[in-house]
Amino acid sequence: MQRIRVGITMGDPAGIGPEVISKSLAHDDIREQADYIIVGDRRFYHKHASSIDPSVQFVDMANVPAGIRTGMVSREAGLASYQYLERAVRLIKDGDIQALVTAPVCKEAISLNQIPFQGHTEFLAQSFNANNIGMLFVAGEMRTIIVTRHLPLCEVPRAITTESVYQTIQITNQGLKCLFNIEKPVIGVCGLNPHAGEGGRLGDDERNTIIPAIEQSLKNGLDVHGPFASDTLFQPSWEKRYDAIVAMYHDQGLIPIKTLSMHRLVNLTLGLPFIRTSPAHGTAFDIAGQNRAHSDSMVESLKLAVQLTQLQLPGNSQKEG
Repeated sequence: MQRIRVGITMGDPAGIGPEVISKSLAHDDIREQADYIIVGDRRFYHKHASSIDPSVQFVDMANVPAGIRTGMVSREAGLASYQYLERAVRLIKDGDIQALVTAPVCKEAISLNQIPFQGHTEFLAQSFNANNIGMLFVAGEMRTIIVTRHLPLCEVPRAITTESVYQTIQITNQGLKCLFNIEKPVIGVCGLNPHAGEGGRLGDDERNTIIPAIEQSLKNGLDVHGPFASDTLFQPSWEKRYDAIVAMYHDQGLIPIKTLSMHRLVNLTLGLPFIRTSPAHGTAFDIAGQNRAHSDSMVESLKLAVQLTQLQLPGNSQKEG
């Protein structure tokens, strides 16, 4: 298959980004798959990376002040991580990279610069005018997506509408077909309330909002089931029943899949004009700079980004996802 160029943003320089990137690129099979371009601060990366591969290219922003303390939230580190993302967007638009893998950033640190930043997903959607996007979490054949993303829990019920649930089901179905080559995806849908509302006794969100979205999807020929009580839907064998599960909010979807497969979990953004993945963990300030971070999730993020991008290139047939 055609060799591709993958950009990697360094994330918050005070976090574990440099460590997990360098550990991942130390794998021979990873380096053989693609050409990699790190967007970050070369001096800081070299200071904290566990190993350096001279074949990996670097876009050196040189934007980390000398006083940055590893493992600490800071305005300067937040600004640096945001600038890496801005540069990565330019690299994609200029055709210099074909896929993007993002190391973790700290929203608190970015917000200290008065930058309105909800997360990578929203930033990239705005940068590329993508109106319908989704965060699909992938661990082998286990996949889950969330209708609402980074919202306070008290705002979740108002954000769940028939349209938002329907659009999430639609983009999930499309992503499974186009990216993972699943001809007829089977999708399970969670309820919002305990016991999926228990016929309205524990809430009517299912009856008034979620079920109409499922019915609309069924009318359009999608294979969708639910709504189900989420406390029994997520089981180790769910991938044998459903190609993906649609959860209503962040913790409902992420606690189960992270519990079952934290170290190999990948966050894949659906709805962008390119492949973007990221490890499913945060900056881990508590262990930053101590050479204790697991790189498995970053390894899987790089693998999936390369695999899916190669399958989208002209002349490359889609095999299995």
